[in-house]
Amino acid sequence: MSMLNVEQLTHTYGDKKIFQNIQFRLLRGEHAGLVGSNGAGKSTLLRVLAGQLLPDAGKIEWLPQARLGYLEQHADLQAGMTIMDYLRGAFAHLYELERALHQVAEQMAAADADLEPLLTRYGELQSRLEHADFYGIDAKIEEVAAGLGILELGKDREVDTLSGGQRTKLLLGKLLLEEPHVLLLDEPTNYLDDVHIEWLTGYLKRYEQAYLVVSHDEAFLNEITTTIFHLEHQTIKRYAGNYAAFLKSYELNRLQWQDAYERQQKEIGRLESFIQKNRNRKAKQAKSREKALERMERIEKPSSGSRPRYSFHVHVEPVNRVMEAKQLQFGYAEPLSVPVNLQMKRGEKVAVVGYNGIGKSTMLKTMLGLLPPLCGTVQLGERVKPAYFAQEQLPLDETALERLWSLRPDKTQKEIRQTLGMAGLTEKHIRQPLSSLSGGEQAKVRLCELMLTDSNLLVLDEPTNHLDVRAKEAFKEALKAYKGTILLVSHEPEFYEDWITQVWRLQDWSK
Repeated sequence: MSMLNVEQLTHTYGDKKIFQNIQFRLLRGEHAGLVGSNGAGKSTLLRVLAGQLLPDAGKIEWLPQARLGYLEQHADLQAGMTIMDYLRGAFAHLYELERALHQVAEQMAAADADLEPLLTRYGELQSRLEHADFYGIDAKIEEVAAGLGILELGKDREVDTLSGGQRTKLLLGKLLLEEPHVLLLDEPTNYLDDVHIEWLTGYLKRYEQAYLVVSHDEAFLNEITTTIFHLEHQTIKRYAGNYAAFLKSYELNRLQWQDAYERQQKEIGRLESFIQKNRNRKAKQAKSREKALERMERIEKPSSGSRPRYSFHVHVEPVNRVMEAKQLQFGYAEPLSVPVNLQMKRGEKVAVVGYNGIGKSTMLKTMLGLLPPLCGTVQLGERVKPAYFAQEQLPLDETALERLWSLRPDKTQKEIRQTLGMAGLTEKHIRQPLSSLSGGEQAKVRLCELMLTDSNLLVLDEPTNHLDVRAKEAFKEALKAYKGTILLVSHEPEFYEDWITQVWRLQDWSK
C-alpha cells in the first residue's frame, strides 16, 4: 500500500525549473533515500511534500490519516522552553489524556450520586494511557536524547540558547519520539558525531514506519536504505536496493545511455550524409531518409555536469611553529577542557574529534582569537595567515559574484567567475542571491572564498556538511595536495583518515 502518491509534479523557483512532471510513490514501511547533486532540488522536494511549498502543477496524495514528520535544515524554537519540555511535546496528546484523567478523579471525589459513569470514563482513560505506555515516556525520551547526544546539553537548558546544530538534534529527537507514519529527513547526520550517527543508523533500520532521507553521507545511506530515489535533470528515478546497489545500477544505465546516444548519432550522421549526397540524384530515397529523421525520437546527450575542482595555495611560507597553546582552557562561562599544551608545525594536518557539545567549534574559535581563552595563551607564529570555514553562516541577499568580488576587489570579474566555475557553480548560480541557493551550493561558494583568501593555514569546521559526493571527493583531493597546514573538525572519518598527520581527541582533555 502506498503512503504517498506523486503525479506530474512540477516546481519552479524564479526562472529555474527544479523538477518537471515527476511521479513516484512511497510504500508503507519503505526505507528510502533521496539523492542527487547539489542544487538538484532534494530539499525543495521535501518541502513540497511536507506542504511548506506549493508546487506549480501536479498532485500529492497522502494516505488518509497518515501522520507526517518533517526535519528541515533550519528551524526556530520557542524561547523560554526547556529541552525536556520540548521533547515531552512529542506526547502532548497523552498529557491531555492524563489531565482528563485527573479531572475525572476530582469529579469522583466530589460526586454524591451515581459514580458508575465516572468510573467507566476513568477506566477508559487509564486503559488508553497504559496502552500507549504513558508511564514509560521519560525513559523513552532519555533513550532517544542519549542516543543523539541531547542529554549532554542539559535537560533544563532553554532551547533558545542552543546553537544551530544543537537545535537540529533536538528537532530530530522530537520527530523520532513522535513516531510518524512517514519521516522526511533532510541531512539528519549533520551535527552528529560518529557515536550518534551509529545510534541513529540502528534506530532507523529498526523503524517500522516509512521514511525518505536526504543525505550526502554515503556510509549512512548505505546502511539505512532499501530504495533510492535519484533526482537528476528535473526528473526522478527509483532504484531498488541500498546506495551501493544504486551506484552500480546508475553507472550501468549511464553507460547504456551513452552507447545508445553514440549509436543514434552515427545513424543520424549516416542518414544526413545520404540525404546531402543524393538530394538530386536519388530524390525519392533522400526524401524517405528525411522522413525517417523527422520521426526519430532523439536521445538526449548524457551529461553529468562539470566535475568540481578546488585548489588551495600557500600565500607565504610561515615559520615552522605555526600555532602554540600553553595551559589553554576554552569555553564560555565554564571551561570545557582541562589546561592543555598544543603545538602545530608547518605542513601538519590535524583532525579534531569528539562528541557534539564537547567544544570542538569553541576550541577552533579560541585558537583563532575569535573567543578569549578562559585560561592560558594561544599564539600564532610569524607570517601565519589563517582562513576560516565556520560551521554556521547565515544566507545573505548578495550574490556569490558580489560576495567574492568584495572579498577580492583586486581580481577581475572574469577571474572571480572562473573560480566559481571551478567549484561547479553555473552562471545562473553566481548571479542569484545566496539565500536562494541550496546548502551545498552555498558551501561551494564558501570554499571559493577559501581559495581566494591569501592564507597558509586552513581552519575548517565541518566543511563537508551539505556537499554532494563529487564535490566532497574533489575537496578531499585538494586538501591532500595542499602544502600548507590544516586544522579540521569533521564527523566523517572516511573523508580525512587517509591524509591527516595527527588526531586531537577532545575526550582526553574534557573536564
